[in-house]
Amino acid sequence: MTRSIETSWAAGGAASYTFHPFKDDSLSRTSNVQFGAIYSLRKQLVASLKGTQYLRNESWILNEQISFSSFPDKFWGIGKNTKDTDEEDYDFKQAYLYLHLMKKISPRLFVGVLYEYQRVWDIHYQPGGLFDQQDVIGRSNYHVSGLGLSFTYDSRNHAFWPDKGFFGQFYFNHYSPATFSKYSFTNIVADFRKYLPAGKNAVVATQAWFFGNIGSHIPLRSQAAFGGDNIMRGYYHGRFRDNQQFAIQGEYRRDIYKRFGLVAFAGFGNVSHTIDQLNVNNLKYSVGGGFRYALNKSEKLNLRI
Repeated sequence: MTRSIETSWAAGGAASYTFHPFKDDSLSRTSNVQFGAIYSLRKQLVASLKGTQYLRNESWILNEQISFSSFPDKFWGIGKNTKDTDEEDYDFKQAYLYLHLMKKISPRLFVGVLYEYQRVWDIHYQPGGLFDQQDVIGRSNYHVSGLGLSFTYDSRNHAFWPDKGFFGQFYFNHYSPATFSKYSFTNIVADFRKYLPAGKNAVVATQAWFFGNIGSHIPLRSQAAFGGDNIMRGYYHGRFRDNQQFAIQGEYRRDIYKRFGLVAFAGFGNVSHTIDQLNVNNLKYSVGGGFRYALNKSEKLNLRI
C-alpha cells in the first residue's frame, strides 16, 4: 500500500534485483533493475521497469526506463501564478522509453548519448476549459522522439544512498522530424548534487536543478512539472507547469534504529516561460520530513515511508 497527493491510496508491488555483472570487478558500484506497478483509488495505473548497469571498472554505464501509465490527472494551467481554484481534471495514457549510455573518458568523468520516446494518447479534458483557453500544445494525441548528449562527473560512493561525493550532469536532447518527433524543440537539464557526512550515521544532501526547453511548440507532458517525489516534494506533480524550472533543495538523512531512518528536507524553486523570466519573484517553498526503511542494508536500498 502507498499514498501520495497524486494518487491517493494505491496498491501494487515492486521488485528489485541488484548484482555485479563481473564477479571479479571490485571497482564498480552495484548494478540494479527495478520493477513496480500500482493501481490507485483514482483509477490510475502505472507500471515501470528501470535500472542502472555498471560494466567492468565502470567503463560503460547504462541507464534505462520503460513505463506505461493510464492516469487521471489535474491541471491548473501554465505559468507560475496559477490559482488553486483553477484546478481541472484530465486524463491520458502514456508510453515512455528512456535510454542513456555513458562512456568513461577519465576517472569519474563520462560522456554519453541518450534517447527518449514518449507517446501520449486517449486524452480527455474539459471542453472550453483551460486546455482550450490557453491553446495548450499536446491536448491531442502526439509523440515525441529525441536524441541527445550528456556530460557527467560522478564521485559518489554509492548509487542508491551516497553519504559523500559529488554528482554533476548536463545533458540536452533534441526533438525534430529527423528523429521522428511530431514537435521540434530542445530540452536542457543541469543537475548538481553534493553529499556531506554530518556525524555518525547522518548525511546532508544538497541539489541544484535546472530544466529548460527551447522552442515554440513544447507539448504539455514535456514541459517542466513542479513537484512530485524528487523535485520540490510536497507539491502535486505538475502543480505549476511551464517551459523552464529551477530548484534548490537540501535533505538531512539519519539512521535512527536498525533498518529505520529519518529524513528532513527543504527547498525553493520556480517555473517561467522563458529563461530571462526565471527569477526569485514569487518563489515556491517546500519543507517536510519522513522515514526510510532499509530493504537491503548492504546495498543501501531504501523504501520511503
